[in-house]
Amino acid sequence: MPRHVILDMDPGYDDAIALCLALAAEELEVIAVTATGGNVEPEQASRNVQALVEHFDPKRWPRIGAASPEQILRTNARHLHGDDGLCGAGLQVAELANRHRSVKVLSDEIRKAPGDITIVATGPLSNIADMLRYEPDLAGMIGHLIIRGGTLAAPGNVTAAAEFNIYCDSEAARQVFNSPITKTVIPIDVTGEVILGFDFLERLKSRDSRTAVLLERILPGAYRAARQHLGLEGILVHDVVALVAAMRPALFTMQRMYGDVETAGELTHGETVFERRAVTAEQPNMDVAVQMDAAAVEAAIVESLDAA
Repeated sequence: MPRHVILDMDPGYDDAIALCLALAAEELEVIAVTATGGNVEPEQASRNVQALVEHFDPKRWPRIGAASPEQILRTNARHLHGDDGLCGAGLQVAELANRHRSVKVLSDEIRKAPGDITIVATGPLSNIADMLRYEPDLAGMIGHLIIRGGTLAAPGNVTAAAEFNIYCDSEAARQVFNSPITKTVIPIDVTGEVILGFDFLERLKSRDSRTAVLLERILPGAYRAARQHLGLEGILVHDVVALVAAMRPALFTMQRMYGDVETAGELTHGETVFERRAVTAEQPNMDVAVQMDAAAVEAAIVESLDAA
């Protein structure tokens, strides 16, 4: 039986690949896709979610949630994802008069199936925090929350200490970390082990599916940005790895830990802090991915996209 998931994302080229993967995966049934600002501003993230779902036109359309225009974020990643978040792909989208907000879609679907929904959050945690602020009882109704964010021992990727998603809205991240939700954190120490080289792009060019055609429009810009800004001959796909963790959790090694987020430090704002001392008064509040089978995860990505 497929796992019922809601994808809370800020597209982003890697979110686009993750959405492709999720809609094609036999292991998952995508109930909803909710937008949050992050890589781009909230309005653009909402347009991107809608445009991607419209383009893929899956057999079963998920509900779509729009990010709040009032969402405040500390930074963005347009230098890697382009001004439109999709590396200049120029996707057209139908203008909708009324769009349900992401928080409402999340709340509706969780109440409809308490304990059955896994949320895969690949952007800042603003929507999850807002939902808990308005309806705190929902914390006990979420089956599982998979958070792509933070660092365990690696340096940050937006400051020396902080990872992008957590840094964007560290107050929201701290609220979610300290909530009673059953949660798993997939830090960039782990997700950064998968880099898709130029052979992945060449593989797409040999396919003629909707997925391949769209990614072929998006990804060349991502490869150029990765080379220019990160010095990489390939692209990091942090969000895609987190999606694989929902599909095939056996590929990941988890460890129970207590985790929190720094919200006051001048140099460490947004840093994720995990308690790893042998003797401590803190009780573990999450599972943290500490290792994965990188080759098997990459194979799962390629296999699922081929199936799409």
